[in-house]
Amino acid sequence: MAKRLITGLVVALFVSCVFTFWLSKKFSKPVVAAAPPVKVQYVAAAKSLDAGEVLNNDDLKLVEWPNSEHLDGAFNRADGLVGRVLLYPLPADQPITERQLSSPGAGIGLSTRIPMGMRAISLKSDEVMGVAGFMAPGTHVDVLVTFRQGPNGDQETQNVLQDVQILAVDQKTAPDPQGKPVTANVVTLLVNPDDAEKAVLAAAQGAVHFVLRNGTDHDLVSDKPMVLNGKVDDPAPKHSGANKSVVVPMVKAYVVETVEGTKKSTETFQ
Repeated sequence: MAKRLITGLVVALFVSCVFTFWLSKKFSKPVVAAAPPVKVQYVAAAKSLDAGEVLNNDDLKLVEWPNSEHLDGAFNRADGLVGRVLLYPLPADQPITERQLSSPGAGIGLSTRIPMGMRAISLKSDEVMGVAGFMAPGTHVDVLVTFRQGPNGDQETQNVLQDVQILAVDQKTAPDPQGKPVTANVVTLLVNPDDAEKAVLAAAQGAVHFVLRNGTDHDLVSDKPMVLNGKVDDPAPKHSGANKSVVVPMVKAYVVETVEGTKKSTETFQ
């Protein structure tokens, strides 16, 4: 009797295990391992690079980048990048894009930052005329010239160029990272060909001065040259108070006597 009971329990336990295993296989969902995120490779800076540097093989490397964060203008291969010039500073490991590079064959140095149809011209400055060192690449200025009309004429100051962008201060094409003022001896401006001629003529006529503008102020004003007593061609200054009578000075008369033989005649002129 006991033997039959034990045998029945063993069979029941076995059937229960088999049935439980079958249920677990039937209703359980297979666990699928999460696929790793898809990544692409972009060409990036192998080290920190400054604006104006010419790229070579040692400056470039490939970095992995999430495919979900597509970069417009990025490069998957380094072919064609060697010899291109950086327009902006780049930190290490930063992917390089087309807008950060000069056009192929555009040259090197400052010439890569000159748009088509524009020119760069350098004018001499000093610490005072350079707005005490606060001019920096990217800021906008007006250019004034002070000259003398004739050997004995009054000195005049005239606005020659307005809202002109500074490309470089001395040999620096980027502002100071900490915003410190830098003394400028030479300022390079971005101008069109006509304004380049005006700048050369102004530098030849007299002293050139720079006036710093607000970066968002692009209004151009129509102005006349300035002398110490006021604007050139301005009407006579108006005096306050009661009107005064105008005194007309007396003009001396001139008498001309003409003698023709025995005849004499006289004429009076004012």
